[in-house]
Amino acid sequence: MAERQKIAVLKERATGETRVSASPETVKKLTALGATVAVETGAGLNASVSDADYAAAGAEVGPLDSVLAGADIVFGVQGPDPALLGGVKPGAWIVAGLDPFGQRARIDAYAAAGLEALAMEFMPRITRAQSMDILSSQSNLAGYKAVIEAAGHYGRAFPMMMTAAGTVSAAKAFIMGVGVAGLQAIATARRLGAQVSATDVRSATKEQIQSLGAKPIFVENVAGIEGEGSGGYATEMSEEYQKAQAELVSSHIAKQDIVITTALIPGRAAPRLITDAQIATMKPGSVIFDLAAPQGGNVEGCVADQIVVRHGVKIVGYSNTPALLPADASALFSRNLFNFLSAFWDKEAGKPVLDEEIGDAIRLTKGGQMVNARLAQ
Repeated sequence: MAERQKIAVLKERATGETRVSASPETVKKLTALGATVAVETGAGLNASVSDADYAAAGAEVGPLDSVLAGADIVFGVQGPDPALLGGVKPGAWIVAGLDPFGQRARIDAYAAAGLEALAMEFMPRITRAQSMDILSSQSNLAGYKAVIEAAGHYGRAFPMMMTAAGTVSAAKAFIMGVGVAGLQAIATARRLGAQVSATDVRSATKEQIQSLGAKPIFVENVAGIEGEGSGGYATEMSEEYQKAQAELVSSHIAKQDIVITTALIPGRAAPRLITDAQIATMKPGSVIFDLAAPQGGNVEGCVADQIVVRHGVKIVGYSNTPALLPADASALFSRNLFNFLSAFWDKEAGKPVLDEEIGDAIRLTKGGQMVNARLAQ
């Protein structure tokens, strides 16, 4: 009989990281698969999960050294410091959000240590991998939280209110970028009663915007409107399109109370969507929430984790928005990791065995080498 795989769940050590990579629910499911799960003491406290909750679910709870000793797989929300990983088995898997483009030195250190680093954010955007996609699950919550945060900073109400003292007008909210985060932002702003409009470089999103009851704002009759990159991501537009879009956005943004920007290009600095000159046309008291703040921001002047006021407009953006919803973010992230392992669990071998399509996409290091084609570029 094959030896049971040991999965180590570590306490996150990155500044501001409140999430955890396993929940009591997924501990039970991983144990049922045939794995042993060891959770570092205090790993779930910031996500409202106690050590007793993990123990009741069947996990071994203890200090870092005992959790890592003999581990075959190490789970993380963010990639753990390679220096902490003594005691794991040779070739152990590191399964986490590894920020491959931003943390190249750490990836090289995993290779040097003989570890097999699997970057969950490189999960291909294909139908069978949707349930494993950490970017989608976390972006969904980030889009919701962006609107809630913007509402908190906005000095007025979102919905129209008719009162004996007079009418309060509905807030006008504009969502820039209609991926997972943008769609959730549209839905949340609509639920709060705002008048919502949205734009994206991909013309295919127009129907999605309308289906959520928002008004699509699109450049028409300019080459390059499709904007569809590989894997469902947006790509950069032609110069003509960018100019036309800037003019359209400028006229629209001046009338908005709330703007949410969500545009990211993997491995690149976030594209600039809003300039200082455009901010100057907005009404004082308006709020811009920049979900791209961790990658430099879509908004000129945005500083991650600071509230910046320019021309009377508040610009808000956090370096880790999902971490502001640690319980739900952890629950979804944990399911992504479980769904990944369970999809490839080989009962006879008693361990997960990756196929080429997904394995080659997410594997960064193996056998002491950096092996990922996307990262090599």
